[in-house]
Amino acid sequence: MSPVAAPTATYRALTRAISPRIVECELTHLERLPIDVPNARAQHAAYARALVSLGCAVEEVEPAPDHPDSVFIEDTAVVLDEIAVITRPGAESRRGETAAVERVLAPLRPLAHIRAPGTLDGGDVFVVGKRVFAGRTGRTNDEGIAQLRAALAPHGYTVEAIDVTGCLHLKTAVTAVDDRTVLANPQWIDLRALAGVDVIEVDPAEPMGANIVRVGEALLYGASYPRTRARLEARGHRPVCVDASELAKAEGAVTCCSLVLRA
Repeated sequence: MSPVAAPTATYRALTRAISPRIVECELTHLERLPIDVPNARAQHAAYARALVSLGCAVEEVEPAPDHPDSVFIEDTAVVLDEIAVITRPGAESRRGETAAVERVLAPLRPLAHIRAPGTLDGGDVFVVGKRVFAGRTGRTNDEGIAQLRAALAPHGYTVEAIDVTGCLHLKTAVTAVDDRTVLANPQWIDLRALAGVDVIEVDPAEPMGANIVRVGEALLYGASYPRTRARLEARGHRPVCVDASELAKAEGAVTCCSLVLRA
């Protein structure tokens, strides 16, 4: 684990190196395309630099070269100010990814764990204030959501389940822009489940454009969605954009590649 910014930064972002086996990644909704691994690594390095520019101390967790999807560290934990929940990924091939992340988080937060028969991917969870939304997907089941709810309730969070169709994770379909606003694709979730939250819809030509990283008040976004970025900017948001096109071939996006927590 190597820090890339001073530990006095307001936020900490955990990342993980791209496995040389990323070409063998799990795919659910996408056709397998060739991944340019050197280019993917260059994009990942630029992503880490962008996180630093937004106020993060970036730390790289021990690599997991035998796990093709391990760069998508978001799926291994749900981290809030009060607690970190170590997940039990829905894809069995990914369950070996959590141990090293747990070792890094253990000194930073009290820990809870999702246990069998529960499954939960971090990519199926996002937070708006004290409301936590959890997606029912092929990777996250009702038991996993129930265990998350039990772990977070003592800290004042509610957990609301949302059905997801047509994409891998809930955060493919919707992510938080701030404590009142989300960016969403209405084709993949029922927006009525987000009652009380302000919704910015993606441009219909950019269905994958609902995934955005929040670092405090700052935002990090994929460069492939200029029309949706214009919608964000029209609402006063100014996201920093990075190219994540190679990782998108592995069914990943910008939130997938980090765990951002308050330092």
